[in-house]
Amino acid sequence: MEQLGKKSGPAARLDTILRHLSPRLGTAPALTSVPTSAHVTAAPQPGRFRYTLDNNVLTPEQRQFYEDNGYLLIKKLVSDEDIERFRKEFIRICKKEVSLPGAMIMKNTALKSEYGQSENVVNKVQDFQEDEELFRYCTLPEILKYVECFTGPNIMAMHTMLINKLPDSDQQTFLHPMHQDLHYFPFRPADRIVCSWTAMERADETNGCLVVQPGTHKESLKPHAYPQWEGKTNKLFHGIIDYDEKGPKVHLVMEKGDTVFFHPLLIHGSGINRTSGFRKSISCHFASSEGYYIDVKDTIQEDLEKELQEMVQKKYSLPAMKLRDIWNFRARLVRGERINL
Repeated sequence: MEQLGKKSGPAARLDTILRHLSPRLGTAPALTSVPTSAHVTAAPQPGRFRYTLDNNVLTPEQRQFYEDNGYLLIKKLVSDEDIERFRKEFIRICKKEVSLPGAMIMKNTALKSEYGQSENVVNKVQDFQEDEELFRYCTLPEILKYVECFTGPNIMAMHTMLINKLPDSDQQTFLHPMHQDLHYFPFRPADRIVCSWTAMERADETNGCLVVQPGTHKESLKPHAYPQWEGKTNKLFHGIIDYDEKGPKVHLVMEKGDTVFFHPLLIHGSGINRTSGFRKSISCHFASSEGYYIDVKDTIQEDLEKELQEMVQKKYSLPAMKLRDIWNFRARLVRGERINL
């Protein structure tokens, strides 16, 4: 069983480099194990529910909804106070008042000359596991209470994002094509992975809310690639190849603090921001630490691994790393014991 925060191999080398770049990371207090609910079992309820676990948090109706649709929306789960703290930290990151080694900060560089370092330019902070304030989101008891329903008691925070959807223009679109998150992940099983996605302000069709295709979590992983459309797309914004646009979709209209939990095979995306303002959200993909990594060589995920390897080599001048090593670096235990992942 792996100790909390311990890494080996290429992931350890990357971790060492980043701690050298930011000495404060070496002195930051380590996360500690959090007691888990005594009622959580490690297996779905026999015969009825495949995608949720029996821990007396979700009602039978909620479990059935997730079983049928692959997502579940919980209203006002995260407080206004917490969201305001996350927003303020994001602004500090935009102004470069905070250094985030290991994070990918995506910008619309065409706007930099007009707005400088501000939220008008930054559209995503990805992999914020080294930011104590933003990473609090992944440890909120109200979030983990629901996450346990999908992952079980041993929980890893695998992938973190704060998205600031900027207004779209003729040259740049922040529309994310319809995709399955499992496309990016070299770990399994899929049924013990869940995304927690919280609206930091109202999200609706006018500013590019989430769009889901209910029931598609029961389908297999599909091939993905960059979309063939006019206008510049964002790095790693892959979409399903030959996606059928005629399929039924649901626009998830959410208020500040509302949180949706969804399966990594659920087909989803986000629309165009037609407003002059922003649409912020904060999210984390969680997985059971009892899961396992897979080798993506000779699979439909192999091209993704190559793209990420090139990005890591360019940023850190490291030798080629396997996709699993990149994810092992990102992963953090937030509850229970670290077993495999």
